[in-house]
Formats: sequence, structure tokens, C-alpha cells
Amino acid sequence: MILELDCGNSFIKWRVIGSDKASACAEGVVSSDGALIDSLLALPGLLLTRCRLVSVRALEETNKLVATLEEAFGVIVCCAVSSREMAGVRNGYEDYERLGLDRWLAVLGGYRLAAGACLVLDFGTAATADFVTADGDHLGGFICPGMPLMRNQLRTHTRKIRYDDVSAERALECLHPGRTTVEAVERGCTLMLRGFVLTQLELARQYWGDDFTVFMTGGDANLVADAVPQARLVPDLVFVGLAMACPLS
Repeated sequence: MILELDCGNSFIKWRVIGSDKASACAEGVVSSDGALIDSLLALPGLLLTRCRLVSVRALEETNKLVATLEEAFGVIVCCAVSSREMAGVRNGYEDYERLGLDRWLAVLGGYRLAAGACLVLDFGTAATADFVTADGDHLGGFICPGMPLMRNQLRTHTRKIRYDDVSAERALECLHPGRTTVEAVERGCTLMLRGFVLTQLELARQYWGDDFTVFMTGGDANLVADAVPQARLVPDLVFVGLAMACPLS
């Protein structure tokens, strides 16, 4: 069994896949290293043989998690690293190591699945867009605050904005003008994300007409997916790229 980890700024997404690599045997999202270990130890019949991960966390944090995994399960952990070029894709950043590893792996995964030009949209703590040509040139991309950052900034800097997660979820049942603060905030932030998406689509069409594939991934992709019906929703796009960056045979 192979353990795959996507260690983001706020959460760790994990999944265990079998030796046939066809589908996940188990998966989840946790908020801490301890919760990850507890979740894995609770799996019946777990026998990990290999592990690979991508992390955007500080090196010290990542090394601590790697050591914990090696001690708990006796596996060697393969960590994805930046590269100038991989699998036919050329990193578009002037300093390629500054491109977030999660973005880089999502780009690799998107290009592999599209087999052509693609726009990769990722909705996590931040919302990101990356453009890849049919020849594999990564043109760069854009970053803006995602739903968690927008929501938290308003809660932090506006004294009268206070509400819980249940209220936030209920507020998104439609996108009519809000008649309560929670509705106004949640729907307003969602519409900002949709505006971001539509702007990226317009730019992609300027580059490639209609000859490109749109991928959406990340925890909040479902909030904007219906704005782009032709988009491919691939929740595990980063894991597609991770398998390319850290092949385990």
C-alpha cells in the first residue's frame, strides 16, 4: 500500500492506494500531523510499503512529519521537489523553485490528462490559475485569496462579522443578494471567486480560442464549478502530478 500526502497551509489531504494504483483504499483530510497518524492507525489491515508527499509547509515542519511517518510505519518517504522541466512541461517561473510545489504538481497532472493546452484552477487557502501551452510551456499564473482567506480577513478586521461554519454553509444554498451578514459575506466572496474564474477563461481564450482544457481542483472548487460547465473537476489532480514527480516502482 502507498500513502500519498498533500500537505497544504491549512490541511493535510491523504489517501492510501493499493499496489494496483487503480483507486484509493482510504482517504481523508486532517488539520494536524497527530490527526493524520491517528487516522492511519485506525485503518484496519493497513500495511504501508511506500510513501510520497508534497508539502508547501516550512522545511522544519515537513521534516518533522517525515520523521514521524518513518518512525510510525517504517517507510521511506519520497518528497516532491521543484524542477525546471518534467514530463514535457517547462516551468515558467523565472526562479523555478519559487513556484509552489502544489501548483507545479497540479500543472504536471493537468498537462498529462489534457495532452494539450490547459488552464489549471485550484481553490484552497489561496485560489490559483496556471496556463500551459500545447507544447508544454508553463506561461505562469495568478494567485488571489481563496474563500478561507477572504472570510477570515472580514471576520478579523470587521468587528460585527461573526458567524459559525454551519451558518456559512447554509448561506451558500443560493446566490441571491444577502439579507443577513453571513449571506452577504459568503455570497460576496463566492462571486469574487467566480469573477476570478471567468477572467482566467477569457485570458485562456485569447491564447488558444476554444482549444484548451479547464481543470478545477481544491477544496472549494465545487463553489464555482457550475460557472464553467465544460471544466473537468479533478479533486486529486495534485496526486496525479505527485505520482509523476515521485514514481515508486
